[in-house]
Amino acid sequence: MKTSHHMKYIKTILLLLIAASVSAQTIIKPDAQIKQMVDEVSAKNIEATIRKLVSFKTRHVLSDTTSKATGIGAARNWIKAEMERYAAASNGRMTVAFDTFTQPKSGRIDKPVMIKNVLATLKGTDPNDTRVYLVSGHYDSRINDVMDGNGVEPGANDDASGTALSMELARVMAKRSFPATIIFMAVAAEEQGLYGSEHVAKRAKAENWNVDAMLNNDIVGNSHGMETDLKDNRSVRVFSDGIPTNATDKQMAALKSLGGENDSPSRELARYAKETGERYVDQLDVKLIYRRDRYLRGGDHLPFLEQGFTAVRFTEMNEDFNRQHQNIRTENGVDYGDLPDFVDFNYVQKVARMNLSVLANLALAPAQPQKAGIITSDLTNKTKLTWEAPSTGKKPAGYYVLMRETTSAFWERKFYVTDTTATLAYSKDNYFFAVQSVDADGHESLPVFPKPVR
Repeated sequence: MKTSHHMKYIKTILLLLIAASVSAQTIIKPDAQIKQMVDEVSAKNIEATIRKLVSFKTRHVLSDTTSKATGIGAARNWIKAEMERYAAASNGRMTVAFDTFTQPKSGRIDKPVMIKNVLATLKGTDPNDTRVYLVSGHYDSRINDVMDGNGVEPGANDDASGTALSMELARVMAKRSFPATIIFMAVAAEEQGLYGSEHVAKRAKAENWNVDAMLNNDIVGNSHGMETDLKDNRSVRVFSDGIPTNATDKQMAALKSLGGENDSPSRELARYAKETGERYVDQLDVKLIYRRDRYLRGGDHLPFLEQGFTAVRFTEMNEDFNRQHQNIRTENGVDYGDLPDFVDFNYVQKVARMNLSVLANLALAPAQPQKAGIITSDLTNKTKLTWEAPSTGKKPAGYYVLMRETTSAFWERKFYVTDTTATLAYSKDNYFFAVQSVDADGHESLPVFPKPVR
C-alpha cells in the first residue's frame, strides 16, 4: 500500500515537472499562409526557367548584348520581362527594374562594360516598416577560360539554379502582401568579381536601405557527390561569418571577451534559416557551416557583409566540380559541363521552399528588439536581460528569450515574455542568450545577441 502511494506521488511530481518545462517553452506551429506559399513553389517552373536560361547559349558578362536569342543581353531582358509578368498579380506593389552601371576595366573585365542587375521589388504594406529583405542568384555564366565570352556556357547549376529560385519566389510571393519590403534579385558579373552584387550592396549602403537580411543562393541544384556515389537530396549548406566581416578592432575584442564569436548577426540568420526552413520543409536538413564561404571561392553575399549587412550563402551539400566552370566535353569517359540534365529540380524546389519560409516569416514578423543588453553589474547566478521595442513597424505581441548551452550550435529553449525585461534562473556565465520579437501569429524576428550592461 505504501509502495502504491509512493509511486503515485512520484508520478505526480514528474507530471508537474514536465508541465512546468513545457510552459517555459512555446511550441511553434507553422503558419498556414506560409505553408500554402511553400507548397506553391514548383519544381516544374524551376526546371523551365533553368532550361530557358541555358537556351541563351551563354550569359557571360562579356557576351553579346544585342541579340534577341543569345548572350547576356537576351537573358537579362527575358528575366526582366518574366519578373514583370509575375508583378502583374501584385496589384501594383511589385515593380521591376534594371540596376545598371558601367564596370571599368579590371582583372576579369578587358574593357568597360555595362552591367545590368534585375531587381523585382515587392513593396511592404506598412509605411512605418522600413525593413528590406533580399534574395539573390547570379545569372551570368562562364567556362574554363573566365575571359571567354563567346563559348557555349550553359551555367545550369552555377547559377541558373539560384536565379530560378529567386524568380520562382517572386512568382509565388507577388500575389501576397507583407509589412516589410522584399527584393528578388538576379545579379550579373559574379564570375568576373562579384561586381553586380557589389553595386547593389554599395547602393543599399549609400541610400540607407534598412537591410535586415540578405539570402544568396549560388549552386543549389546538385544532389550527387562527385568523388562518390553519395546521393543527398535533403542537405543544404548555409555559410555565415562569425565575427562580422566589417567589425572594428574594438568590436572584435568585445565579442571575444564575451565568447560571442559564434553569435554575429549573420550566424543568427543561419540558425534562423535552419529552424524556420526545417519547420516548413519536410526531409530537409539545413547544415550550419561556420565559414564565410568555401575554400578558393566567394559569393554575392560577401559585398553585403563588407557593407555591414546581415547575409548568408546557401549552397548544395555535395558539389560536382566537373560541372562548374567547365567546357562541355567528354574526356576518358567523364562528362564535363554545367548542363540542365544534371540538375536535380526537386532538390532546387526544396531549397527554394526553405528560402521562402525564411523570407515570409521575417517579412511578416515585427522588427528586431533594440538595445538588447545583459546586466553584468551584480555577481549572481541569475540572468537579467533588458531591451527596447523595435523602432519601426508594428508593435510585437511579445518576445522570446532564447537560451542555449555555450557548446551548442542551436538555440535550445524559448521563454515567452510580454515585457521588455526578463530574469531567468540560469547563470549568464553558463549559457548564451538572445532576444527576438514575435507577433500574435508566432512570426519571429531575427534574434539579437545582448551586449553587457553595467
